[in-house]
Amino acid sequence: MTDCSVETSELSYSFSDQEIVIHGIGLRVPAGSIYGFLGPNGAGKTTTLRLLLGLLRKQRGTISFFGLPFREHRIDILRRVGSLIETPSLYSHLSASENLELLRLIHQCPRSRILEALKLVGLQDTGPKKAGQFSLGMKQRLSIAVAILHEPSLLILDEPTNGLDPNGMIEVRELLKRLNSERGMTILVSSHLLAEIDKLVSHVGVINKGRLVFQGTLDGFKQGRELSRAVILDTGDPARTILILAEHGVHSRLEEGKVIMTPLANDQIALVNRWLVTAGIDVYGISAVRGDLESVFMELINT
Repeated sequence: MTDCSVETSELSYSFSDQEIVIHGIGLRVPAGSIYGFLGPNGAGKTTTLRLLLGLLRKQRGTISFFGLPFREHRIDILRRVGSLIETPSLYSHLSASENLELLRLIHQCPRSRILEALKLVGLQDTGPKKAGQFSLGMKQRLSIAVAILHEPSLLILDEPTNGLDPNGMIEVRELLKRLNSERGMTILVSSHLLAEIDKLVSHVGVINKGRLVFQGTLDGFKQGRELSRAVILDTGDPARTILILAEHGVHSRLEEGKVIMTPLANDQIALVNRWLVTAGIDVYGISAVRGDLESVFMELINT
């Protein structure tokens, strides 16, 4: 019996000869894991997930779930998989339970599963309220309830916290953790929100320009690149600091009033300090933090 819920080999897809979207992807999603599929927008995450679910016709490579080839066992496999790809598909004029009742008839599962699924996502008390009146976070949780109604072994989610406020992100994150720990559900989740992924996943795969550039445990991702570290600048003018760094080809971002740079060697950090001082910017502090997921990620995709 395989120890992977999802496995692909040499999976490739192109919209045309000039537009190759993914190249030879070899995913390995361990059973029982929460696997974060990371990459910048346009890297090929959604295309890969759509190929996995048969929403796009596979052009090259192999796909298997639970040790079974997808092509020969498609129906049996999809009965064990729940998914949410791109925007939620809900009937806005129906309540949460009425939305689930329609899917229950399709999946032919017991009516008791409706309340169980709603309880799992925290929507058991919404009563007759229509889905169209739900907040975005509630709609996301209802969409996850739809995906888990038939008690799948594997849940595939594409950017499930996209557009949510901080409270909505926390709600979805804690829900996914519970589904994994209490229900033993394997979860494959794509995202570009690295701070959220850092708090959720056990394994990561990083895709960039259609190629899988890293795959392994979250700890291994952080520790395997020992030179990676976030360089934090505390300056008198963060916005101008970012502009000056960009002029010198150094990627940076603003976070809580501080400038976070991509990993740099010590001599490069000293050079950055000289640039800023020469430009008349006060530098109050420079520090480095190892193991920052976003810094490791940015280093990886910019190499």
